[in-house]
Amino acid sequence: MAKIFQVTARAGMTRVVEPVARGLLRAGVSPNAVTVTGTVGVLVGALGFGARGQLVAGALIVTFFALTDMLDGTMARMSGGSTRFGAFLDSSMDRVADSAVFGAVAYWLATEGNHSGVAAALICLAAGGLVSYVKARAEGLGMTGDVGVAERTERLLIVGVGGLLTGLGVGPALEIALWLLAAVSIFTVGQRVAHVYRQAQLVGRE
Repeated sequence: MAKIFQVTARAGMTRVVEPVARGLLRAGVSPNAVTVTGTVGVLVGALGFGARGQLVAGALIVTFFALTDMLDGTMARMSGGSTRFGAFLDSSMDRVADSAVFGAVAYWLATEGNHSGVAAALICLAAGGLVSYVKARAEGLGMTGDVGVAERTERLLIVGVGGLLTGLGVGPALEIALWLLAAVSIFTVGQRVAHVYRQAQLVGRE
């Protein structure tokens, strides 16, 4: 069910993103420029607003610019496919943006004395890095690791909704979202490790 929802949501987003991507390409904007702009926007939202407790503004800015992760990929595909440097830049900027988001959340929660929330944010940061690393390492070994319930866009949306609700007065929403995200991120790491293990076993039998 979760996978069906993911596919449906992404298909809907693609219909929105494609006209924007086409327009930017016609205007001479490169996918790499969109990647860097998106990362800068996330940094502004996370560090300039979220870390200072302005959660509604921070969540809205981060969510808006996080969606450029789909936009630059669509632009690359429309322009003939991603270059090696483009893929490297995109992955590197994703790690910068993710670190800023969860670092900002952990900092703000620490200033509020919410140690449970800080722990959840740090687990999310570490597990999110592992989710990406397992996939990258698998691909480096000639296998695939792109499975799991919590990919990057879903992770940012979960923490974004939690931050937005807390900013609107639903006190524990952010902490709940972080613990939920920590759980699904760890589960996703397990899914990817198991997926790679099965591939390695099949290769070993050949």
